[in-house]
Formats: sequence, C-alpha cells, structure tokens
Amino acid sequence: MHRRLADQGLDIEPQVLVLTRLIPEAEGTSCGQRIELITGTRNARILRVPFKNAAGEVLPHWISRFEVWPYLERFSLDAERELLAELGGRPDLIIGNYSDGNLVASIMSQRLGVTQCNIAHALEKTKYLYSDLYWKENDAQYHFACQFTADLIAMNKADFIIASTYQEIAGTEDSVGQYEAHGAYTLPGLYRVVHGIDVFDPKFNIVSPGADPDIYFPATDTERRLRHLHAEFEELLFGHQTREDIRGVLEERDKPILFTMARMDQIKNITGLVRWFAECPELRAGANLLVVAGHVDPGKAGDAEEREQLQYMHRLMDEHQLDGQLRWLGMHLEKGFAGELYRVIADHGGAFVQPALFEAFGLTVIEAMGTGLPTFATCFGGPLEIIEDGISGFHIDPNHGAVAAQRMADFFAHCRQDPGEWQRISRGALQRVNERYTWKGYAERLMTLSRVYGFWRYVTDLERAETQRYLEMFYTLQFRPLANAMRH
Repeated sequence: MHRRLADQGLDIEPQVLVLTRLIPEAEGTSCGQRIELITGTRNARILRVPFKNAAGEVLPHWISRFEVWPYLERFSLDAERELLAELGGRPDLIIGNYSDGNLVASIMSQRLGVTQCNIAHALEKTKYLYSDLYWKENDAQYHFACQFTADLIAMNKADFIIASTYQEIAGTEDSVGQYEAHGAYTLPGLYRVVHGIDVFDPKFNIVSPGADPDIYFPATDTERRLRHLHAEFEELLFGHQTREDIRGVLEERDKPILFTMARMDQIKNITGLVRWFAECPELRAGANLLVVAGHVDPGKAGDAEEREQLQYMHRLMDEHQLDGQLRWLGMHLEKGFAGELYRVIADHGGAFVQPALFEAFGLTVIEAMGTGLPTFATCFGGPLEIIEDGISGFHIDPNHGAVAAQRMADFFAHCRQDPGEWQRISRGALQRVNERYTWKGYAERLMTLSRVYGFWRYVTDLERAETQRYLEMFYTLQFRPLANAMRH
C-alpha cells in the first residue's frame, strides 16, 4: 500500500486494524489488551472489543466458535464505534474472515457504506456429512442453523469473495465445492434454499495465501537457523516424559520423524493418523511419529468434540503400546519456534503429514513445504491443488488409511535406499511454494481487487438494493431468532 500510494503521488499514511474479540480473562495471553501493535509492521495493530450478553455484561472467558452467534450483532455495533474512534473516520475496506467474522463485516459494511470482502477460511457445511439434513440433531452442539444462515447472508452481501483454491468454489468432478454446497439445500423444518449462491458470479476470486519467508525458510539456509533453540528441541523431542503436557518417548532416535500439527478435532483427523501408524508395521519400523495437537489432559479440552478426541488418543496409545514410538506434545507452538521445528524434522530426514478428512486450504502444508520438508496431505480440499503428487509432495486419501500409511512407509524405505529421493521432493516443495504461494503476491492481488470492486460497488449500488432488502429481511426473520434462541 505504501509503495502504490507513493507511485500515485498521494501523501496518505494507510492504517490496518485487525478487529477481534477482547477476552478479559485471557490466561497469560495478550487477548485482554484493547490495542496491540503487530510486530514488524507499519501502522498495523489489533483492536479488541469484548462480547457482551443481553444485560450488557462483558463475557470474561473464551467460548467456542460454535457458540458465538448470540453476541455478534451487539459486537458489530460496539466494534463499529471503537473502529471509528480508533481510525478517526470510516475505513475504506472491510475484510471478514470465517463465518462469524464475515457476518460482522457484512453488518458493518452496510451501515458504513464500505466495500466488503469475504474470506471463508472454512465453510463448515462441507466438513460435516449431511449437516444440513440433520441440523436439528446437531444443533445443541454445533448450531449449524445459525452458521449456515450467517454464511448465506454474508456471502451474498459481500462485494467480492476471496477463495484459496478453485475447488473451494466449484469443487472437482468427484467432490462438491465449499461454496457450491450452498447453492441448493434444505434445513428440514426451517427453510429450503433454492438459489443460495452463484459460483459463476464474477465476485469470486482465487488468491492463495503464503507462508512468511522470514519464519518458514529452508533448512539448508544455515545462517538464519535458530541454533540457540536446538538444545530445547532436543529435550522436547527426545527428553524423558517429565511434563504433564507430553506423552511418549522416542526410543529409537536414529529413525526419521513423521510430524503432524493441528487442532484435535474430528475433521483434522489426528487420531486417524495415529491409528494408521499403529496398524502399519512397515511405517512403525521405519519412522517415529511426532504429534503436536490439543492437550494431553482431556480435562483442559475446549469443547466436547476435542475432549472425545483426546480420550480416543490415549486409548489408541494404550491399546497399541505406542509410548516408545510416538511423542505427543499437547501445547501451542509460537510461529518462529514452529518454523525451526519443521527444519529440525528435516535435519532428521523426516516428513510432514496433514491427514484431514477435508482441508479448506492447508496453511501448515505451505509452511512445511516452505522449509523444504517432504509433505503428505489429504486429497480433499486445498492440498490437492497445492501439491503436485510425486513432484512437490504426496496426496493421501484419509478414507483409506492403510494405503496412506503404506505410501509413507514406502517413501521412507525409498529414501533409505536412495537419499536423493528425499532431496528431490524437498526441492520440488520449495519450488512450488516460491512460484505460487507467497504473501507478496497475495498482497498485490488483494490491493488490485479492492480497487476494482470498490469502483464496481460505486457504479452498481442502486442495482443491488433489492437484494440487500431481501437479505435484511432474511437476517431479521431467520438469523436473529435463531441466535436469540441460543441465549436460553
């Protein structure tokens, strides 16, 4: 932005605000801080605004993404007031992220008359099988009716939509796209969607995210390596099990490490990967498994789904006697630390695996590939486009775990016979990321789109008034009662 404004002869100092929720009891994090500067940026900062209940009381604790819907309307009004005060005027562009952020963005952009961009990040509808038809059975836990209604409103109100991959919009020959799934469906007993979204609308754009090159750089770039952390990594990977957030000890240290890192929920399928590993003798003989996910103590789980997955993880480790071959770190890793961990895994001749049942994009896949770590990733979602199978990584089908595990075992066996195989895949991964997935390219594309659609909004605003009125009615008659019902 600075460069483009200067090139156009404009003396303007742009500002970026990342608007999110303030959590007073934030357990040692900065989430209770109203304003926080974003390190390494110029005029970019985080603005946090708290959730309030119907009585106007601030919610002190974090709540699940499935439980936020009753608080978003009031949050959007409070956030608008704080935003205007912080900027000293209206913003020029509002970008929403995920279902709740997109709904807030649509409310604020309409009130302020500002160009709106939506980034789904992930649309839950395609992640949970038959989640529309069985919404009533799942409503107590997931509140899909609220979420799908919010998604419909936000994606239709948006001036433009950014997707990470083509299949996120329209799917493939064998799978339905995330947005395509909102074209026509039924929530029995609630409403039926006949024409939810037009995936051929020119508002859709593909702009793929990248990995920070200052954090996720190749393991061969020795001058930038964080050598001062290596003793800590040695203890973290191979030390005795003395901490409550670690389970398992890697007894055979000379084996390559198969590494995965994700949330502990059903869709991310971490427990599925552990089961594949446990049931594949060749993979267990050829590699160790490192899991960074969730909490080791199920009592610290954030919701019922995570708790069930944590308990299942313990059962798998007990049943298959994995404590000597699997290291489970129940902790969150800071990005710089995680970047060096990828490289340490590469030093051990390891690989990264992303076993999700479905992955909207796959940022950890980009991060791993950016460090030159050979990567196995699900063939459902973004990784199908990110990875060129057998060239810059490998696709695996999470519905056929035995085949996926055997493919990983075969890779490690091939590398033992021919060390050049590991290097070949590593070079392919680095080349793929450098050509297609950088934040510099993302930023340039986003700035171009914001100007194009900002002008489009200006010249077509009157033509869209009828759609806006319908969406306002849909919000009032459908979303608001659903959200309010969650308060009781």
